Amino acid sequence: MKSLLRDITDFFLPRTCHLCGCNLRDSEDAFCVRCVETLPRSLYHLMPMNPMERRFAGIVPFVRATGHFIYSRDSQLASAVHDMKYRKFPSVGTRLGEIVGEELLMVGFFEGADCILGVPMHWWKKAKRGYNQVDFIARGLSKATGLPTVDAVEAVKTHKTQTSMTLEQRQANLAGTFRLKDPEMLSGKGIVLVDDVCTTGATLRAIAGLIADEIPGSRLYLLSICVTV
Repeated sequence: MKSLLRDITDFFLPRTCHLCGCNLRDSEDAFCVRCVETLPRSLYHLMPMNPMERRFAGIVPFVRATGHFIYSRDSQLASAVHDMKYRKFPSVGTRLGEIVGEELLMVGFFEGADCILGVPMHWWKKAKRGYNQVDFIARGLSKATGLPTVDAVEAVKTHKTQTSMTLEQRQANLAGTFRLKDPEMLSGKGIVLVDDVCTTGATLRAIAGLIADEIPGSRLYLLSICVTV
């Protein structure tokens, strides 16, 4: 019955790849196999003190850090991210999380990690958008790795869009934005802190710094699905 419903739905509303636009097969989700293979991987996880780690070194403590796909505003990937965030396709985030989780799991990136924490969104912004895309990314990572997701940090105030801000402006913009909801949930844990796109790293810094200050003994793995160069 489920397969029949999928066939009927695909006939009237065919599922298409968010990168190339081709019709998807039953076994494909969000992206076709060919486009998954050609996504612009950074390979940062294979580099000692990679560019992502250099953004946080000496500022917040972490075990490992990486951004998996190279992001530029005029790329096909940027269009897919836009679909994920603004065009009501959060399933793109789930699929990206699965891809990244599967590939990083094979090289031991998550060794010692206990849980996945997605960057939270203020309730008002989430209500307007209908969802937090990072929640879907975290679900995809969880599916690929077996690590549970946790809801232990919340955004307690809104902040201005940060697209055109410098790192210093972003840090000031984010001051006081996040709060720990349940410190005990993260006590002594290896925490994979995940965001969708890392530009300056200000958001990850803000949350990682909060966790490091208030939960001694926690271990942070900083992960962004996309990263700018």
